[in-house]
Amino acid sequence: MLKDIGVQIVAKCDGLPLAVKVMGGLLCQKDKTHREWEMVLDDSIWSISGIPEELNHAVYLSFEDLSCCMKQCFLYYSLLPKSGLFFNDEIIAMWISEGCLHGTSDDLEGLGSKYYKELILRNLIEPNTEYVDQCVCNMHDVVRSFARFVARDEALTAHSGETSIVSKLSAHEFLRLSLESKASETDGLDWSSLQAQKTLRALISAGYINIKAGDSLVHFPCLRTLHIDSAQVVALLESLHELKHLRYLSLENTDISCLPDSIGKMNFLQYINLVNCQQFVKLPDNIVKLGQLRCLNFRGTSIEGIPRGFCALTNLRMLCGFPAQVDGEWCSLEELGPLSWLKNLQLDGLENITLASSAAKAKLGDKVHLTTLHLHCSSRLGDDGLVKEEDVISEEEQQRIEKVFDELCPSPRLEDLYIDGYFGQWLPRWMMSSSVVSLKSLRILFMNDMACCAQLPDGLCQLPYLEFIQINHAPAIKRIGPEFIQSHHHHGPSPSQTAAAFPRLHEMRLMGMVEWEEWEWEGKVQAFPVLQELMLKQCKLKCLPPGFASQARALNKLIIYYVQGLISIENFPSLVELDLDENIDLVRIANLPRLQKLTIEDCLELKEMEVVPLLHRFTLTDENIETLPEYMGGINPMHLELYCSLALLSFIAAGQSGPEWDKFSHVEHVKAYACE
Repeated sequence: MLKDIGVQIVAKCDGLPLAVKVMGGLLCQKDKTHREWEMVLDDSIWSISGIPEELNHAVYLSFEDLSCCMKQCFLYYSLLPKSGLFFNDEIIAMWISEGCLHGTSDDLEGLGSKYYKELILRNLIEPNTEYVDQCVCNMHDVVRSFARFVARDEALTAHSGETSIVSKLSAHEFLRLSLESKASETDGLDWSSLQAQKTLRALISAGYINIKAGDSLVHFPCLRTLHIDSAQVVALLESLHELKHLRYLSLENTDISCLPDSIGKMNFLQYINLVNCQQFVKLPDNIVKLGQLRCLNFRGTSIEGIPRGFCALTNLRMLCGFPAQVDGEWCSLEELGPLSWLKNLQLDGLENITLASSAAKAKLGDKVHLTTLHLHCSSRLGDDGLVKEEDVISEEEQQRIEKVFDELCPSPRLEDLYIDGYFGQWLPRWMMSSSVVSLKSLRILFMNDMACCAQLPDGLCQLPYLEFIQINHAPAIKRIGPEFIQSHHHHGPSPSQTAAAFPRLHEMRLMGMVEWEEWEWEGKVQAFPVLQELMLKQCKLKCLPPGFASQARALNKLIIYYVQGLISIENFPSLVELDLDENIDLVRIANLPRLQKLTIEDCLELKEMEVVPLLHRFTLTDENIETLPEYMGGINPMHLELYCSLALLSFIAAGQSGPEWDKFSHVEHVKAYACE
């Protein structure tokens, strides 16, 4: 019904892929009726002539379709420096601090998350695929240019190397200023050049800026948001309390070691972010007076403790890098008990907790709003993925940490769980099949540096919403048995024992399990029905279980790196992409009928490749290889990309007169490079 009008809308995009994506995102928000789509097709914005290059018609149309609040959020996003790394919770915090979100104070973060996801759906921001769960997004240059053009009277985004920046700052007052610098101390922008900007509400700086002794914040009385990344800011701390209206304070990767005592006077502060301030060790006692605080982030600092009375900060939604202490002058886990609004919690140094009763007093199970939980111990593993010789873990230590983690059972609303450095032999009870109902909402699981655990959790297969698993470094695991996908207890949405295991899991990474040799999964057991991507890295797995070929019918990407003992990869009917690196025993690849993209690096024993009829792109890397492998004559890729020895490159370059011509003459596009 809508095809004809859809084709007309596509035609208006002039062949620009971004414009097509943005229009698709816009139409997703509309009713799928002829009238709604016709209004988009006939919108007057398409016919505006003589507009600047920044005003792409499709982006303009999508922008005008946003609500007033979402327009503010979108324009604010364009201020973020491209070189910086901004997570969704940081961006939402800025929106709240700037008053871009209008709702009840209880769940402004939830409203911000809704807007963030809608900007993704509209393709106005694009998820960075290196990060799970869309927590980091990029903005296309065309979209960014449009947004900055629209906001040009209120906001200035500049690089410190621009010759005109100082004149712009002296000629016009802005509400928001975003600076990006790769300059050194000799040619960086002076802090004093900003002092004319007395109406600033937001100042965002990434990179070096020249802050001298005597420089101050007193010139910015209206500032609500201050974000400085990778600069030396100690000189500014003395005047920090002068920012009476400041809501958001972020000093990432800076040289501060403490916050001033006067911070207790900043009654409107809602967010304090000190990520990767490695010299930071101390919070002032009067931090507990800041009753409006919604977020404290000490991740990557050297903070030694939190002042007593911390339980007064009952408005906290996010607390990252909380150092677990036993006694002394600092507060303990017990003071987390009253913080009932917490949504995101990261506990560090849990190996310091000696009594399980202390962990129980944190009352994690009562925190019904808690959706993200990080539980961290210091790693006991060396660079080789094995327990350090000087750090042998006693049975007493193992039992103690097991009891502590047993008492850190979260509420059933938890969605994201990160466990780092756990050194118990047995996993917490609430992760095993008899109690896994406590994780019924879990979507994402990371488990890193599990020094002593000899088995994976046996209840994960029941979880109805689990989408992503990463296990990284678990040297005590030698075998994954049938219990991983066949739990003896069932708490899923259906009572049927025949329901497929891991019903929603779409990506799994099993890495650094350096002693893992066996995976038992018979083909008749249904599991992983929607798994799309599997990574296996640094293990001794001798063969892939037959269940994958017969049951994981959605698997289209397989990544295998540094796997010893694996001889063959074959019989994967749905596989589209295969990426291999340093699998030293691999001999054979066969019967991959849908494979289109193949990447092989340093798999020196590979001799056989057959039944890959749809192979489109093949990349082969081996800096010592002097002749093309014999299997080249039996495959027919459209593109071959080769990284090889200088000798083989010479043979390739010789073309038809060279000795290798018969092996690659049938390939339409060939690129070859000598590694040296």
